[in-house]
Amino acid sequence: MSEIVEKAERFVSEILENKLDPNFLYHNLRHTQRVVKSTKELLNFYNLEDLESEKLLLAAWFHDTGYTKSIENHEEASCKIATAFLKENDYDPTGIEQICACIMATKRYHEPKTLHQEIIRDADASHFAQKSYWETTDYLKEELQELGVATYSNKEWRDENIKMFRNEHQFYTDYAKENWDEAKQRNLKQLIKEKKTEKEIAKKEALKAKYKSESPDRGIQTLFRVTLKNHLTLSDIADTKANILLSVNAIIISVALSNLIPKLDNPSNTYLIYPTAIFITFSVVSMILAVLATRPNVTSGEFTKQDVADKKVNLLFFGNFHKMSLKDYEWAIQELVKDKEYIYSSLTKDLYFLGLVLNRKYKILRLTYTIFIIGIVISVIAFGLAFHFFGQPENLASLN
Repeated sequence: MSEIVEKAERFVSEILENKLDPNFLYHNLRHTQRVVKSTKELLNFYNLEDLESEKLLLAAWFHDTGYTKSIENHEEASCKIATAFLKENDYDPTGIEQICACIMATKRYHEPKTLHQEIIRDADASHFAQKSYWETTDYLKEELQELGVATYSNKEWRDENIKMFRNEHQFYTDYAKENWDEAKQRNLKQLIKEKKTEKEIAKKEALKAKYKSESPDRGIQTLFRVTLKNHLTLSDIADTKANILLSVNAIIISVALSNLIPKLDNPSNTYLIYPTAIFITFSVVSMILAVLATRPNVTSGEFTKQDVADKKVNLLFFGNFHKMSLKDYEWAIQELVKDKEYIYSSLTKDLYFLGLVLNRKYKILRLTYTIFIIGIVISVIAFGLAFHFFGQPENLASLN
């Protein structure tokens, strides 16, 4: 590396590190170093004279220094910075003009006229063919936003990059065409693949939104789900209460049959017959009512196609279809899910008739508990009166 190139490297590195706006996330020292590296790769292939290679390396180092002055027309500003530096170092004026011509060749839409300009343009755009392209393009997008130049969504930025790859950018040197273009096409295919993937995702989301709009509203679904759950919970509570009454009364009757009734055949215990009969009668009645509260009602279990067409049958309750064939029931369900109103109607009927069942259960349970309480109270009073008026010590002893 020549002495002037080394000086240029130190000079450019210093101004890009200290004088460049930190919002330049892409057009910074790292970008310049990449362009210099790509320029050297091209120079190694073309094997130009040392002086010609020197001019290209100087152009590569200075090509973006103008960003320290201005965003617009930064190429002209870069030429002024390079010219001032090179004149201070007594560089050949003709060489300075050639270096500035190369710098101006990096301007967008410029068509290179010489091999030197082709080399510097290909080196400046070499990131299109590198694995680091995805990182550098993100930096460029963020840089444009931070500098207030332009703001792109991810989709818009990807479309801009695809447009750049297809319609605007091209490699000019034979070396770049042979060695870099294939990698560039891979990056382009990845961009297109991402676009297709996004379209597929958007299509799925659209279908999902359409399905959601055609399906029962989420709030309505929640209403039916919560209400049905509450009804089923109340039904379980009713069954539990009925089972408690059955168990208690079964124990009472078992104790009475095994310990109390066998004593009644003794003539001295005849005064206990009526209290015992009252006691057992109320227990039996309580058991019967508890059984009635939990006794299921099974309907016919059949329906006709006309019932489905008229929306008269609730297909969500087993009692309406348990005698139907699987084929007929599948057909009926398919008809049900086609009609949102039929679904609402079936769920409403399910809730309504479940409510009727609960009403019946709780009415019987209330009556059962009332009779049980009255029976216990009357039985205790009856036994108390019997012992008070008719009971004798010897009779009490005979019960033991």
